[in-house]
Amino acid sequence: MQKHFVLIAILLAMLLTIGCTTNNKTKSSQVIEPIQVDVPLRPEGQKDVLELRTPKIDTVRVGFIGLGSRGPGAVQRYVHIPGAKIVALCDIYEENVEKTQAILDKAGLPRATGYSGSEDAWKQLCESDQVDLVYIATDWKNHAKMMIYAMEQGKHVACEVPAAMTLDEIWAIIDTAERTQKHAMQLENCVYDFFELTTLNMAQQGVFGEVLHVEGSYIHNLNNNWERYVNDWRLQYNKEFRGDVYPTHGIGPVAQVLNIHRGDRMKTLVSMDTKPVNLPEYLIEKRGVDRDSAYNFANGQHTMTMISTENGKTLQIQHDVTSPRPYSRMYQVSGTKGYANKYPVEGYAIEDEGEGFSSHDFLSQDNMNMLMDKYKHRIHRELEEKAKEVGGHGGMDFIMDYRLIYCLRNGLPLDMDVYDLAEWCSLVELSRISIENNNSPVAIPDFTRGNWNRIQGYSHAFAD
Repeated sequence: MQKHFVLIAILLAMLLTIGCTTNNKTKSSQVIEPIQVDVPLRPEGQKDVLELRTPKIDTVRVGFIGLGSRGPGAVQRYVHIPGAKIVALCDIYEENVEKTQAILDKAGLPRATGYSGSEDAWKQLCESDQVDLVYIATDWKNHAKMMIYAMEQGKHVACEVPAAMTLDEIWAIIDTAERTQKHAMQLENCVYDFFELTTLNMAQQGVFGEVLHVEGSYIHNLNNNWERYVNDWRLQYNKEFRGDVYPTHGIGPVAQVLNIHRGDRMKTLVSMDTKPVNLPEYLIEKRGVDRDSAYNFANGQHTMTMISTENGKTLQIQHDVTSPRPYSRMYQVSGTKGYANKYPVEGYAIEDEGEGFSSHDFLSQDNMNMLMDKYKHRIHRELEEKAKEVGGHGGMDFIMDYRLIYCLRNGLPLDMDVYDLAEWCSLVELSRISIENNNSPVAIPDFTRGNWNRIQGYSHAFAD
């Protein structure tokens, strides 16, 4: 009898083992499909604008919309750019137009045509046959509709970041650019910073081997800046929307290192965030908002997004504008033969650069300086001294503006195209979709609609 009990026990154990093994196999074989978002077909007769070249413009006549925070600084830079002529200034407030006219007065330049006094004054600027390029520096809410209208009026357009906040806006901008064959550039200045552009040059020349992972962020405590935004638009946007609402400074430079839509593409993302604390407490302490209303706040204090690419690479992007942390755009590049890091310290760890390779140390300062001089980008060699003199975030804003005008004057593809704009801005809505669906993976649209692999690397951009 005892033998029968032993035998039965052994058989039960075997069945349980088989059952557990079967269950484990079933669970491990389950594949979670990413959430899909619509990719509209390209309208018939419309063609892409990859490496778009347009007729040369000897003197680029520029009209500026938005003269509150960023606009006047842009006008100040443009008075130093050869081949650019400031012909139009627009702001809803007439006093902002007048203050900016004073910049032209001081530079000894003719005053521009002024537009102000109504919420639609910007349309008159876009309609003017005296303008070649519309430069937009308004709040986020108005960027997309202004870009679209400017292109429909036959103008090239450049817009502050983020240029679009929803996928619908992004597709509308792409379709308008493709239909009109006009340039639509997002003014992402960080790609022109000295460390980033040098590192991009190094990556393009294989210094890091195969780059497998990159990181970027926008970590910037804005608690002393919220009152600067007219009608409180930026804080209110954070209050109402979840996700990475300001991704382009972080993703722009590292996406370029991975040749996104120039041989690779972002394929899937997963986002998550923390609960909001500091901004609700700011509203309670500084503005007297009651606690329940203050904590009815959508944007997480810290948002992070992981992205995979078609070629098996990864990106990590973070956003945090209220934690008491030092400013950081993170900017890290990790390859099979080397590593680059900008925040909190600049450094490289590269094989065969005179010091051997240690996983614990950066190159010495002397070797780093020699490396950065060796791979200093041609754009910096030509413009660095003038850029630091004119300024704009240490000079990178001037280089961005100069390059835009240079490319338009010479009929060259721009360094950043409408698909860069789309990919970088898409994180705003895609990260929200992931977070609001329990951190589910989300498929990232191919905004080139099938042409992401047609171009290999930056064959023209940054090169001519």
